[in-house]
Amino acid sequence: MKKTTMRDIGKAVGVSAVTVSKALAGKPGMSDAMREKILRAAEEMGYSYPQESAVPAPRNLDIGILVPEAFFGANTFYANIYKRLVQRLTEEGLFALLELVDRKAEEELSLPLVLTSHHISGLIILGQPQKEYSRLIAEQGIPVIFLDFYDEQASADAVVGDNTYGCYRLTSHLIKNGHQRIGFVGNYRATSSIMDRYLGYCRAMLMHDLPRRDDWVIMDRGLDNQLLERLELPAELPTAFVCNCDVVARKLMDQLAERGLRVPEDISVTGYDDFEMEAAPGPGISTFRVNMHAMVDMAVKIMLDRCAGMAKPFGRTVIGGQPVYRDSERPLAE
Repeated sequence: MKKTTMRDIGKAVGVSAVTVSKALAGKPGMSDAMREKILRAAEEMGYSYPQESAVPAPRNLDIGILVPEAFFGANTFYANIYKRLVQRLTEEGLFALLELVDRKAEEELSLPLVLTSHHISGLIILGQPQKEYSRLIAEQGIPVIFLDFYDEQASADAVVGDNTYGCYRLTSHLIKNGHQRIGFVGNYRATSSIMDRYLGYCRAMLMHDLPRRDDWVIMDRGLDNQLLERLELPAELPTAFVCNCDVVARKLMDQLAERGLRVPEDISVTGYDDFEMEAAPGPGISTFRVNMHAMVDMAVKIMLDRCAGMAKPFGRTVIGGQPVYRDSERPLAE
């Protein structure tokens, strides 16, 4: 006869295996009525309590992956993270369920199907949705991890790259090479990652007593994270630009070429992520390499810990990276 598992109890009651685990272990986070319903179902189904611990090994669980549509594409940075994430979850014996969320669902605060169906034990949000939406999801009673963004007011763990330090390194590198008139490309209000990269740029400029001009801070996208068709470049340009990602850096380089300006001979450009959608003509982009594998590994580890009943304050884990200098920038003296 097949042994009854917490997963079986959860399906019978309509909750996740993690919720069943909490009920059997006497942990908080649910109503007395729900706890009693789970305990009664466990007794009726002949569930055998483990001798050592009431918390199950976090295996054979369904983990949801929620991605805002603006961040997902066939061959993008987030698509690569998603592939690695599925691979790591599979290696750990977990099943991944992907759902894309559109802007309308975010605005209407409509919960995704992976949550309302009660089939998942944890959820990883890849790419930053609207704050009200991510905060709502974080309050649904299952482990939630924000990957590549954070929100200090949400009840969720976050795993991010070292964005502030990364852009500080890139900007400082340009300053060391003689550049003092440096601009930034990226809508710093769109995501926490872009905001932190902008702050790294600002920190380097402040540390070297260099002025920052408002017209040299170029928006690359709207608050919905949809990239603009064209960047609005000022008539007077700086000698260098720090871009919030490699895709935007390449777009900037193309528009500079339309003006007859050469990179890096006339203007130096840096990107971020160390990722481009496809091979492109022109110089290789100097950038800051995000350790995508380490970010994914950490997110999966935290999810395993949370599904196993780990109880500690929610926190943000920062994963370091490294600068990669190529041909899109050079010393100003040259």
